[in-house]
Amino acid sequence: QVQLVESGGGLVQPGGSLRLSCAASRNIFTFNDMGWYRQAPGKERELVAAYTSGGNTRYGDSAAGRFTISRDIGKNIVYLRMNSLNPQDTAQYYCMGNYRGTVYWGEGTLVTVSA
Repeated sequence: QVQLVESGGGLVQPGGSLRLSCAASRNIFTFNDMGWYRQAPGKERELVAAYTSGGNTRYGDSAAGRFTISRDIGKNIVYLRMNSLNPQDTAQYYCMGNYRGTVYWGEGTLVTVSA
């Protein structure tokens, strides 16, 4: 009954910025971990950023130094601020939440970086 819903994707030119948001449809529990993954055409899904309930963060190599993850733990909301976007960032971005071993995925939001 709990669903994750992303928003904020779209078309942006190289060098631009976007902020993605993800929120749970119901707050019947608090996710242990939340994060963002992405999948580009012809590539496997990869970690972009993750944020644990303890406040630890982890970034994928492609995101480090450019992207910032933040989270409202009690409200089950997670954000991803993306700066200095380039065409290689074009992908479907998925929100993830983990609660006691069960993983929840959003439907994804498309980010396209093109001049």
